[in-house]
Amino acid sequence: DHLGGAAGGRQGEVEEMEGSLTGVLIDNAVDLVSAKIPAASAEQFKKALQAAEHNCFAMGLTTIDDCGLSYTSVDRIKELQSGGDLKMRLYVMLSDEKANYDYALKNGRIKTDRLNVRSFKVYGDGALGSRGACLLQPYSDKPGHYGFLLSQPAHFDSVASWLNENKWQMCTHAIGDSGNRIILNTYAKYLQGKNDLRWRIEHAQVVNQSDFTLFGNYSIIPSVQPTHATSDMYWAGDRLGAERVKGAYAYQQLVKQNGWIPLGTDFPVEDISTFKTFYAAVVRKDAKGWPAEGYQMENALTREQALRGMTIWAARANFEETEKGSLEKGKLADFVILDADLMKETPEKLLSVKVKMTFVGGERVYMK
Repeated sequence: DHLGGAAGGRQGEVEEMEGSLTGVLIDNAVDLVSAKIPAASAEQFKKALQAAEHNCFAMGLTTIDDCGLSYTSVDRIKELQSGGDLKMRLYVMLSDEKANYDYALKNGRIKTDRLNVRSFKVYGDGALGSRGACLLQPYSDKPGHYGFLLSQPAHFDSVASWLNENKWQMCTHAIGDSGNRIILNTYAKYLQGKNDLRWRIEHAQVVNQSDFTLFGNYSIIPSVQPTHATSDMYWAGDRLGAERVKGAYAYQQLVKQNGWIPLGTDFPVEDISTFKTFYAAVVRKDAKGWPAEGYQMENALTREQALRGMTIWAARANFEETEKGSLEKGKLADFVILDADLMKETPEKLLSVKVKMTFVGGERVYMK
């Protein structure tokens, strides 16, 4: 039984420089210190979530996908929401730990109008920036280094088997082309062709050209965060080389696989701004307008695709498209009022668009 943990995966890396520790811990190496951090008190937890909620409402976010929580956090959130202390709608993915599988088996899925718990977040490999993403060929700027998986393939297989049997959604972080291939093939083993289980690959950042069709053939959903492209574009070519980088941040190739693609911000790793997400998806430049021609523009999304990706397609990735994600009769009145039209504003002004008001369930929860 490989459920619930790194299961023989890499322990990450502790960075040294000239024989001395730098204090930089990569991926699983954070476990060396994370266990020593005291848990937040109930009051600290409440205040932190309310502060986060305020920041999210100010950016026009009305539902957050919170990826990789413990069952104890879920119980706390449920209590805050039921008491009216937390108005944000949350789609929670439980983290890949044995206690959470036991909780899921005992309690089943949780669904209220503000909380949806039906999925697990699994970590395939590390990040590209730290060279932890698992690649099929060595890093172009670090010969002989391939990155690493965070667990053995047998662990991913056992999780997929359990989630498939118990009818939970699997959402796996995969960055490198090897990491994506391993997770795609693991999913394929259990999905067995077209389906509506909506198993997701979070990030789907670097995909080998021969693997794109796996997304469409097995109805696997690439859940991407467009600002990754504009944050990484300065050095992604160094890591991957000129040819391999063409399969990175390939949103247009990915959207064609299933005809839809959910978009996110990936905060706190990236910026919380929904407008930066939209700008990165469509314009693919930094705030200073670099590069002048846009970054790998063959994979830029259209404005309509980007807007759908942040609304109805994001809701669909959460099995929530019949209750939110568009302004239709019978759906929840979750909406924002902006000071400009995203579909018509010039590219240069997209980053300065502001939220005037945010509504959740018809209640105004933010006003500028």
